[in-house]
Amino acid sequence: MGNVIATAAVSLDGFVADTEDAVGPLFDWYNNGPVEVYGSDPGRPFHLSRASADYINATWPNVRSCVIGRRLFDITNGWNGVPAVGEHVFVVTHEPPTDWPFPDAPFTFVNGIEEAITQAREYAGDHDISVTGGNLTGQALAAGLVDEIAYNLVPALLGTGRKFFGDYVGPQILLDNPRVVEGDRVTHLHYRVIR
Repeated sequence: MGNVIATAAVSLDGFVADTEDAVGPLFDWYNNGPVEVYGSDPGRPFHLSRASADYINATWPNVRSCVIGRRLFDITNGWNGVPAVGEHVFVVTHEPPTDWPFPDAPFTFVNGIEEAITQAREYAGDHDISVTGGNLTGQALAAGLVDEIAYNLVPALLGTGRKFFGDYVGPQILLDNPRVVEGDRVTHLHYRVIR
């Protein structure tokens, strides 16, 4: 069975976006280097530093399914029906869209984080599942569903905004020492959750 990995680009003060859902400098590292890297969309290249490219190329290919919230789905329009990473996206929502123009895209709308992770695990098999930061991450942590945290730390302070762990309320969680990769304008901190 693969791992459930909570992941996002995060400011030094813990935010994944500002109050208007803009990421500002948090995504600059995706396009500040000479190495071209792709997720699932061959039309959406990233240009990374060698260190970030090596880190991404060691992690993204093993992700088969992703779990995201309805907010991210709406902001990105579901990446126009093409998963950013992996083959299938499970969207946690109480109200699936009725007019999305990509009805045949590999997206499944699920009510609740536990059901979404269950379906994502079944789909992924021995591959990993990515859970995108925000309230969804806090819910997955509180439910004990997260195996690893991929914290892409950007040297910026947003001051306020959407927190990586949302409004997490749950048990104290300890993590193993991180694997640390220093990129250009990002430090990749990859932790395992201690069970």
